Amino acid sequence: MSTTVTQQLEGWGRYPRISAECVRAGSRRDLQDAIASRDGKPMLARGMGRAYGDAALLSSGITLLTERLDRILGFDADTGWLRCEAGVSIAEIVRIFLPRGFFPPVVPGTRFVSVGGALASDIHGKNHHVAGTWSSHVRNVELLKSTGEIVVCDADHESELFRATAGGQGLTGIILSMEIRLIRVESPAVEMESIRVRNLEEFFEASDAASDWPYSVGWINGLAKGNSLGRGIFMAGRHAPAGTRVKKGPLALIPRRFLSGRLLQSNLLLNGLTARMFNAAYYRKQLRRNIRRNVGVYPYFFPLDAVHRWNLMYGNRGFFQYQYVVPPDPEHRALRQTLSEISNSRTLPVLGVIKEFGPEQHGGLSFPTPGVTVALDFPNQGDRSLSLFSRLDDIVADAGGRVYLTKDARLGRDAFRRMYPDWERWKVVRDAADPDGVFQSDLSRRLGLTDAVD
Repeated sequence: MSTTVTQQLEGWGRYPRISAECVRAGSRRDLQDAIASRDGKPMLARGMGRAYGDAALLSSGITLLTERLDRILGFDADTGWLRCEAGVSIAEIVRIFLPRGFFPPVVPGTRFVSVGGALASDIHGKNHHVAGTWSSHVRNVELLKSTGEIVVCDADHESELFRATAGGQGLTGIILSMEIRLIRVESPAVEMESIRVRNLEEFFEASDAASDWPYSVGWINGLAKGNSLGRGIFMAGRHAPAGTRVKKGPLALIPRRFLSGRLLQSNLLLNGLTARMFNAAYYRKQLRRNIRRNVGVYPYFFPLDAVHRWNLMYGNRGFFQYQYVVPPDPEHRALRQTLSEISNSRTLPVLGVIKEFGPEQHGGLSFPTPGVTVALDFPNQGDRSLSLFSRLDDIVADAGGRVYLTKDARLGRDAFRRMYPDWERWKVVRDAADPDGVFQSDLSRRLGLTDAVD
């Protein structure tokens, strides 16, 4: 039986914050009943709440809390196909199936994401160049429409609806379940090579040399300037063979009760001095330029998960993550321009990653396109932050790039339409699936995705 509560909700970036009318559903029948009794109110499904901005927020309407729809429904060990409800988390899949020799085909930087949210964001990981996005590895997606009807879609059935749902931010319907094809692995260890790179040229040299590694990503210092633009550490990885032993890192020695962002929660903690100190220390923690070692899957794939609620470290004001992708360019002009704009501003990019995407793209609102993606976390500095992001939007849009909607909290409607030229075609499919405009979010209203086209 579902229950209705009024609850304070926020994105992972803690901005914005809203008061929402929520229905906590425990079954698909609860969801169907909520749709039937909505009394004209718009609705939105919310999983684990790891969207950074307002993609999983609905200020006036009914938020359907779906984390209790978390049953494993079946698994074929011969093929790796897993069937489960949409509320099952990647963390749960790893916990259950890694000891059995299986791993999710694509994982983001946190394991605390539901599979429904993974499809709604069409998540990518460190292996996009070889594996594409989450939607490349799922089938038989059950979608609850605003009429109460349940339809099944994937790349071969109701394919337009499936493509609109992949990356569609939950606006085509409520994802109830799906099948995911897990990959086989021989151990819970990852062989990792990390290379200290002094600038963008060295990053791309390392990335090109690691093209045969299935996973790759770089940490990047967003404060670096001039000849040091793009300075960071490049990390390639692959699943290790059976019997590989892993040496525990220093965080494993710290009691978990002390690994909490709540202990360091302060608006004064992050400033120009601490941001520069952190980036300098992170770069120099690797004493040799090139290191190979074996690590566990958790520190390689989900390093920030080691600190519980690390987002609290940004204080009550919260933070923004600006993630964008720009198309391939031998001279990397847009990439250099954006990084220079950031490093010359008075903002404080604290943590950043950089990666080359592969050729796969799905259209619609799915974020990954061929090129280079950068994601940087910025403490919320109000108008100073927003002004920088507006300048970056113009550079990214002019280059033919785009901003990741799942990480966004402030993109303007005009910039969005320049970045996502397929948006009108996507909206036609979405409106056909939900002609009464039942499924909405604060993001969809801000971007005009659930308004009439003007």
